[in-house]
Amino acid sequence: MTNPGLPNDFMDARTRFLTAAEEAGARVRHLEHPLPGPHGERLATDVAVLGRPDAPARLVVISGTHGVEGFAGSACQEALLKVGVAAARALVTGDLAVVVVHAINPYGFAWVRRVNEDNVDLNRNCIDFTGPVPENPGYDELADALVPDRWDAATQERTAGILLQYAERHGFDGLQEAVSMGQYKHPNGVYFGGTAPVWSRRALEDIARHDCAGAARVAILDLHTGLGPHGVGELIASHPDASGRERLADWYGAYTIPSEGTSVSAELHGDILDGFDEWLPEVELTSVAIEYGTVDIVEVANALRADAWLHAFSDPTGPDAGPIKAALHAAFAPDDSGWLTAVRERFDDVSGRAVEGLLQ
Repeated sequence: MTNPGLPNDFMDARTRFLTAAEEAGARVRHLEHPLPGPHGERLATDVAVLGRPDAPARLVVISGTHGVEGFAGSACQEALLKVGVAAARALVTGDLAVVVVHAINPYGFAWVRRVNEDNVDLNRNCIDFTGPVPENPGYDELADALVPDRWDAATQERTAGILLQYAERHGFDGLQEAVSMGQYKHPNGVYFGGTAPVWSRRALEDIARHDCAGAARVAILDLHTGLGPHGVGELIASHPDASGRERLADWYGAYTIPSEGTSVSAELHGDILDGFDEWLPEVELTSVAIEYGTVDIVEVANALRADAWLHAFSDPTGPDAGPIKAALHAAFAPDDSGWLTAVRERFDDVSGRAVEGLLQ
């Protein structure tokens, strides 16, 4: 497949996606977001479906769970749909439909944020809010250091020292767990899971129930960037049961599970793969996130902290925004054709394996 390159911004990504969907002959529906983008543009999650709506097997490909990570995810989806002209005949058979969910967090994508309009991490939002929310005492201890009310050089040096001291006491894995597993007390912080289901979660549940209705088997590929070695796409499963583990091993070979300490990711509360388990309880689900490494984890963390500070304590349209957004973009969507080629090749391989598995 021709490498289309990363989109320039959300609107470029959306235009390219919708053009590819039309050329592929996909059925498309639009879930309009209530808020505008940074230039007043209308935001939406777009869902393109190739294949019979009642096909017993569905492949669901999701981009933009973490908004800024949608740059690479959208490029993969565009390429998939460009192949879709042939795929509608050669890949999508009568037994299989492909559901391509573009920018499930369109606000974060458009504003170059990992989180949504409420500073909520969608991949921490799929919990049961009717009961007690998960506790994270490690984050509580570090909250003021992670997102201070200033972001000058002296504050960055001081807070980095606090984080280093925590890592010396609890190990790097302990620091990563405290920071990124999810927290529900600090709305201006990083990895905030929210206080209720957010727009993107509700939209995703609608997609699951609408576009996977009547399916017997569903494979989910949720596309992420920012963790692990540069250009490597690690397959991460959430909480697979015994039969799910067997399918994952049969389809993909190697995969990791955060709760078992085998992944570049800490164990999460409320990720969207667990959400699909809840929304589609009668369906045989085989779900993975593909996590593509970008830059050093410290660089990623600092970019996220700076962006959280920008939106909590500064002006996201002011003079501080430019360098902070550039650093965040570089941390999650590197301007590196070799990196994107590796991302695309890994996606092609994994999506092909998913199709073969669904049709077994």
